[in-house]
Amino acid sequence: MKQPPGYEDPSYPGHVCHLQRSLYGLKQAPRAWFNRLQEFLTSTGFLASKTDVPLFYYTTGNSRVYLLVYVDDIIMMGNDSALIDTLLGQLSTAFKIRDLGTPHFFLGIENVPSGDGFVLSQCRYMKDILTRSGMTDCKALATPAAVTQPATPSLTPFENLTQYRRIVGALQYLTITRPDLSYSALLKRVLRYIKGTQDYGLRLSLSASSDLHAYTDSDWAGCPVDRKSTSGYAVFLGNNLVSWVSRKQRTVARSSTEAEYKGLADVSAEVTWVISLLRELGLHSGSPATLWCDNLGATYLAANPVFHARTKHVEIDYHFVRDKVASGDFIVSFVSTKDQLAVIFTKPLPAPRYQALRDKLNVVALQPCA
Repeated sequence: MKQPPGYEDPSYPGHVCHLQRSLYGLKQAPRAWFNRLQEFLTSTGFLASKTDVPLFYYTTGNSRVYLLVYVDDIIMMGNDSALIDTLLGQLSTAFKIRDLGTPHFFLGIENVPSGDGFVLSQCRYMKDILTRSGMTDCKALATPAAVTQPATPSLTPFENLTQYRRIVGALQYLTITRPDLSYSALLKRVLRYIKGTQDYGLRLSLSASSDLHAYTDSDWAGCPVDRKSTSGYAVFLGNNLVSWVSRKQRTVARSSTEAEYKGLADVSAEVTWVISLLRELGLHSGSPATLWCDNLGATYLAANPVFHARTKHVEIDYHFVRDKVASGDFIVSFVSTKDQLAVIFTKPLPAPRYQALRDKLNVVALQPCA
């Protein structure tokens, strides 16, 4: 991938780490392999991340190299090609490895160059899911959740529970590159949506900013079974989506403000983790993260140290968010529902609205899958 002028300088505002090497390690027991690798890396100057267990990093001057390990598969990345070659040579003296060059296919995820960035795609994986589920010739749909026909629980069990669970598990792995699938309910409808969007993936690109900002949204008592609310958030590093979730809340919210504030607490915890990782790697911009919420009550509560009687039962979440705001780590701001990106994670949407939000999450189409 072509590097822009000034890329080698870590102070460059669009600085990112390109994926430089994909390695294949020893076929040993995963734990023994990881322990041996960790011991070797530590002896050669790598530091083990305290925030993300399988991540190691090496810094010298303005050069940085990161090494991400999954069992015996490794991705090495950094901003200094010569240093990467040196470290790769040291690694090859202790382990029998294969250097596969710039990664194009890693853990079922394809890395497709696109302009000033790349797209992470699981096109082949989607085709396999459709084949396994017998849905290769199904009719495509524009959204994974219906607006006019809300999902309702059924007392009739699926005839093949094992197949159902396998497909659900496969779809969960697919959300690594398809955040637009995070909020969904009916399995066959999701598969029909995938049928029409097999060539979509998550785009990552150079960004003029490295500031963190996040959108958070919640419905209220949306589950017809237990009346729990669903929260969702999207965390961006510059222009790039780096973390997202759609999750039912653990307890029943007694007001829409409480539901939204619980969602605000969840995204606060996630952003705190992201900031910790960025600081450890020397990549944090130092600017406070901005959290965007479309509920005025929750926004005011984050800035107002006075408890109201109807919000005292959310005291723990309240103090967690308030401490972050008071310390200057976060800024909680109001965003209109029209501009709320996280709504795609909390409720069904009409096709035009859904597709517009999908675009803003950087889920884009590539050339049709082969």
